[in-house]
Amino acid sequence: MEESLLISWVTKVTTEFYELVYKDPWFSKIFRNIQQEIITSQQIDFMVGCLGGPKRFGGRVPKDAHPQIWVDENIWKYREDLLIQSFKNVGAPQELMEKWLKIDEAFKHAIINKGGVETCKGRYLTDEIIYEPMPEYLKKKAA
Repeated sequence: MEESLLISWVTKVTTEFYELVYKDPWFSKIFRNIQQEIITSQQIDFMVGCLGGPKRFGGRVPKDAHPQIWVDENIWKYREDLLIQSFKNVGAPQELMEKWLKIDEAFKHAIINKGGVETCKGRYLTDEIIYEPMPEYLKKKAA
């Protein structure tokens, strides 16, 4: 995909995704310590680079960026469902979605917590440990 088109699609998908995230009463709690505009910009740069575009992302790799956030399979799946919905909402190409989800899957093992909240640690001494298990009503809805 041509670079400007790649950047345009990644921007559309990412912007839509974080719109859905920050409107979600439960899921938005996980992102409470970062402004929507900042995380959107960071994710655009990260994914554009991962998908073969310019390497502008200067942040941490996923395992070092998220140690303070407790994420289990349910949360991962919920996030993935919102991402897929974002692709559909903006009419992004199927091929882009497939490549993106494959990249996400490659990082999954570095983000999913294998134990309880006690396995989380802050990046800094002042980091809040973010523990927002999925509510039962959402688990039932997803099943």
